[in-house]
Amino acid sequence: MAVEQQARGAAGAARRRSRRDEILEIAVGLFAARGYHGVSMDDIGAAAGVTGPALYHHFAGKEAMLVAALIPVSEGLLAGGRERAAGHPDDARGALESLIDFHVEFALANPAVIALHLHELDRLPDEPRRRIRRLQRMYVEEWVTVLTALHPGLPDGAARVLAHAAFGLMNSTPFLGGEVDRRRRAELLRGATLAALLAPTDPT
Repeated sequence: MAVEQQARGAAGAARRRSRRDEILEIAVGLFAARGYHGVSMDDIGAAAGVTGPALYHHFAGKEAMLVAALIPVSEGLLAGGRERAAGHPDDARGALESLIDFHVEFALANPAVIALHLHELDRLPDEPRRRIRRLQRMYVEEWVTVLTALHPGLPDGAARVLAHAAFGLMNSTPFLGGEVDRRRRAELLRGATLAALLAPTDPT
């Protein structure tokens, strides 16, 4: 099947990375394409060219793979968002543009992970799910700080609405076809998100 072929290709292109990282990338691609419950450990092993015992040497199961995929991404988003915002301490517009650039690049580079966040996060046990939700909230607050500086008088709650709306726009990439190349897609996403967040807002 095409999904399995793409997954094997991902492994072949990543020989310099650890075998664990290769297997995780393959699993993420399969989860995103077919859904968490639509993929078995045998499916992952077959796509990765790994036998069952070798697969379990790296991961205890599918749940462990999901945790390993989602937590580092959430940590990376928060760290990157903080760095971008801190790079423009007295320029809210510049900070916003930098945050948008950062998130658009992330979204275009990680469509499978975005699909997992949207559809599979609730599969996780309570502790890692709470940890990811907390990291996500902290990332949102970086945007809230910038948006309230850009729009004086805008309540924090309204800024959170705008931030989540922007994420929805930028994270739409998993559902887009390939008829628009990556560079142009990035331009469109950046422009649309910036225009939406720069639009005048009623503080009330």
